[in-house]
Amino acid sequence: MQIRAARKDDVPVILELIHELAVYEKEPDAVRNTPQALAGHLFAEHPAVFAHVLEDEAGVQGFALWFLNYSTWEGAHGIWLEDLYVRPEARGRGYGKALLRSLAQLAVERGYARVEWCVLNWNEPSIAFYKSLGAQPMDEWTTYRLTGGALEDFGTPGAA
Repeated sequence: MQIRAARKDDVPVILELIHELAVYEKEPDAVRNTPQALAGHLFAEHPAVFAHVLEDEAGVQGFALWFLNYSTWEGAHGIWLEDLYVRPEARGRGYGKALLRSLAQLAVERGYARVEWCVLNWNEPSIAFYKSLGAQPMDEWTTYRLTGGALEDFGTPGAA
């Protein structure tokens, strides 16, 4: 098993894994990302999003896609883990833990204050996994999102 930074030739398999994750999260038609968009974001001159892949003798089995956030209270960056996914047939081998540990090690090496992510409330296997690593839920916080028409309405100059 090896974890490494994603390469351009990983884009098709990362997008495949993103689609698998969407199916797992019961949103199979929600992915609008394309190979061109994903490659453009991951491999821009100054990328704002990053990915690690985990591969074994059978190929790429999982990925972690992340970006930097910033804590005003800590005065330090952190990692926001957008997606962590391991193929079902590769689960139980410690691959998810290894991917998450690689991000934790990166955070420690770079002096980042935290690694954060969201998990769906119904996803009990993942919640149990994260708690087993020592992660704590941020139950006092609620995530909000402006998207679609509401974002357009609010973000359009001159909107009410």
